[in-house]
Amino acid sequence: MNLERVSIDSAGASAYTATSMMDKLNSTLHKPANQLFMAIVLAHWAEHLAQAWQVFYLRWPRPQAGGMLGLWFPWMVKSEFLHYAYALVMLIGFWVLRQGFVGKGRAWWMAAFWIQFWHHIEHGLLQGQALAGYNLFGSPVPVSIAQLWVPRVELHLFYNAVVFVPMIAAMYYHMFPEAQDAAVQRCACAWHHHASHA
Repeated sequence: MNLERVSIDSAGASAYTATSMMDKLNSTLHKPANQLFMAIVLAHWAEHLAQAWQVFYLRWPRPQAGGMLGLWFPWMVKSEFLHYAYALVMLIGFWVLRQGFVGKGRAWWMAAFWIQFWHHIEHGLLQGQALAGYNLFGSPVPVSIAQLWVPRVELHLFYNAVVFVPMIAAMYYHMFPEAQDAAVQRCACAWHHHASHA
């Protein structure tokens, strides 16, 4: 990494001269990049929760339950490309922002990354079937491996939950780092810093 330690700012976070965009995204721009990433994740969650509401509370037929976007753009929500693109954006976001996390926060962040990696593989399988015009296992629609046992609405609620939980744990340990983690943290994401690393 091409980082040069310059000083300790007034909040206690280490200030660095970042020499590349990747360095900046994991130091001086880590906080706004994380905020943008979290906004994308929460918007996606809202879509899945709206879809679950439509299926389980309003009792809409599953093909008509497309979340909020599906009310206005049903063709878009039915596109496997949209779902694959989101899974890829998530995977890239986890990978690009990982270097800004340290200690326990990084361990949880990477757990979320690896779960999202599998989720991305599942969406890649769905996208591949859509592009090939051939569905696996004689299914009338593209089908993922886990979807053989769990219906799609429930499966994607589960996938998003098992990615989101370690992501939240990572953000907690990143925003409230222990002293040894705060000492090497390069961004201003923490809500407090321990005086011990001055």
